[in-house]
Amino acid sequence: MVRRALMGGFALTLAVSPAFSQVSTETIKSLSAPSTVETRAGKLDFQDGAPTEETARKVYDTLDFTRALSAYNNSFRGASALAIVKGFAQIGVRPGDVAIFSELMDSSSLFLTANADTIYYLTALDLSKGPMVIEQPSGGIGTINDMWFSWVIDIGTPGPDRGLGGKYLIVGPGYNGPLPEGGYFIARAKTNLALYAARANLVGNDPKPAVENIKRTMKVYPYQPGAFGTSIAQALEGTVRIAGEPKIPETKFVEASGRSFNTIPPSDVGFFELINENVQNEPATSYDVELAGELAAIGIVHGKAFKPDDRMKKILSDAAAVGQATGRALNWRFALKHPEWAYYEGSHWGSMLWEGGAFFETPPPLFEGGVFKPLPPTGARTLDSRTAFYYGYTLDSPGMIMRIPGVGSQYLMGFLASDGKPFDGAKTYKVVLPKDIPAAAFWSFTLYDNQTRSMLQTPQKYPRAGSQSYPSPAAQAAADGTTTVYFGPTQPNGVARGNWIQTDPNKGWFTILRLYSPLPSFFDKSWRPSEIEPVK
Repeated sequence: MVRRALMGGFALTLAVSPAFSQVSTETIKSLSAPSTVETRAGKLDFQDGAPTEETARKVYDTLDFTRALSAYNNSFRGASALAIVKGFAQIGVRPGDVAIFSELMDSSSLFLTANADTIYYLTALDLSKGPMVIEQPSGGIGTINDMWFSWVIDIGTPGPDRGLGGKYLIVGPGYNGPLPEGGYFIARAKTNLALYAARANLVGNDPKPAVENIKRTMKVYPYQPGAFGTSIAQALEGTVRIAGEPKIPETKFVEASGRSFNTIPPSDVGFFELINENVQNEPATSYDVELAGELAAIGIVHGKAFKPDDRMKKILSDAAAVGQATGRALNWRFALKHPEWAYYEGSHWGSMLWEGGAFFETPPPLFEGGVFKPLPPTGARTLDSRTAFYYGYTLDSPGMIMRIPGVGSQYLMGFLASDGKPFDGAKTYKVVLPKDIPAAAFWSFTLYDNQTRSMLQTPQKYPRAGSQSYPSPAAQAAADGTTTVYFGPTQPNGVARGNWIQTDPNKGWFTILRLYSPLPSFFDKSWRPSEIEPVK
């Protein structure tokens, strides 16, 4: 029987061998390595398919560079989140303390594209020792993200408290203890640290009422299992012990207005040191396995020392340089690759967020007749929109890209003038906003430094113009209802102070038009601002 089986196998081999010999020369050539080929990696040499040692080294250098570049673009969000925590530490804000901008944020601090229109208040939550409670003030607008800018929960107006305030319970990755039955909005974070960021609107062009409300009502403290939110019936089940109410410590507020500190990650090889620090701080399961694989391929592994040799340092430096260029190209020159990011046809006004929504996958739902109509999932990450967004902006929330009139805010980014050139701080430009600007609350322009992506530093301190009369005079409309705003190093003759934003002759800049509580004419595009034009 064995011999018969062997003979049968031999016969089968003979039967299929002629078929192999009939494979075309073209097919063999298509799957073979040539003796020499010129590529982006340089000249590659093979000896009957076997790479030479020099070719293998070129391939490994290219592979390491490719992975490092991909890691830079895909993990900038993690470096940026940690940079915020470290930046606030520079002014004495520890996790649990609250940094508050009582006089609004100005150009003193380096913070990616923040606004000078609202009162920011931010904190980091240390979840490593157990869940944390936040008593959220009324009137807030914000979100909580983990240390990879992954969304945890919205707070305030877009959140479950709907702006009325309430208690939020944020649970960390290692906690499996008892949780309350009610009384809290509960959310889980995948990282040991989480970022809380909120803002409040001025009341009658005055920041003081909102600041007083925040300082009077906001609390941050550890959760006490068995206290408020736990019923006697729950305790009878034996899963939790009844406990008294915890002693709530006084919240420490640190004034941040006018303070100089940096919250932006470096764009050189130091970026990889920062992302390694984030990887070491957080659980290995706090980010997706694909990103973990990219980072591991360049030597960044949770629980292991990051020790790149000289060869790898050079590769990482090159990858950071190209990564930075990628973020800048996707913002300043998005039309070369993504013309669909233009909000209006043929316009330089754009936003990358409409392509994949807040989670960079499916565009935001339609909103018709008061009902949301979600679009079908694409199943594909919009990598370029995510890279572009996190290079210039921070934090993630479904509330930041919605089609709902009268709710939240919308943004139009302007990086190029009408002539297609970047803005020159030594020149003067203007933009015309047609009448009936679609912002039920208020609108504003803010100028940002091309290099830092932070507010442009000029003697104005608050590089903005808008409908609010604080912290600078409100822009004035013309008799026909249009509003013209000028950007230039000196105030043009006959132009009101509120209609001019000062530029630095030695700096390039870009701007964001913010519409707070946007109206239907923004979404149906029947209202459209002019392009920003040079003034001769």
